[in-house]
Amino acid sequence: YLLMSLIKSSLARKYVMALSGLFLVTFLILHVTINLASVFSPDFFNEASHFMGYNPIVQFLMQPILIAGVIIHFVMGFVLEIQNKKARDVSYVKYKGSANAPWVSRNMIYSGLVILAFLALHFYDFWVHEMAYKYVEANPEDPTRYYHETVEKFEPIWRTVLYVVSFVLLGLHLWHGFASSFQSMGANNKYTEGFKYFSE
Repeated sequence: YLLMSLIKSSLARKYVMALSGLFLVTFLILHVTINLASVFSPDFFNEASHFMGYNPIVQFLMQPILIAGVIIHFVMGFVLEIQNKKARDVSYVKYKGSANAPWVSRNMIYSGLVILAFLALHFYDFWVHEMAYKYVEANPEDPTRYYHETVEKFEPIWRTVLYVVSFVLLGLHLWHGFASSFQSMGANNKYTEGFKYFSE
């Protein structure tokens, strides 16, 4: 009942979309920080990855919340896209640059779909592997394995290129979405206007 009420309410959809997006941005900042550590300190990367992989609060509380946040964000994104198309009186006949809306804004659904496909690959590369290592193969804990496994994973050049392209689209998606989330919640000031300007 609550989910249906959120979907039917235009204002609620925008708030849920904005808040879930900000939640995912917070997670991404943490995720990127830990992964960047692999470049500067393999030992710290191993320690942080082992902590995240075996801490029960992270595994059984935060991880389900994260998955729920991803699902809610993408579902609301699709719902808003469908509603926007229905409400649009005039279709764009040809490309007019940013005359009607910036490129990033008009293609959020497509960049979102690419990101969704990337998430599926990312889950397969790391999450599925981690679940198999711990629960299917029942291997003993090895706090030093994460850096070596990550390096091996990115040895194929095609996977590295695919990740880089996905990161570029993710960056564009986040840049516009970050500015839009504040606008959706009514937080319009000189700082959010600056975000909006640069996101266009």
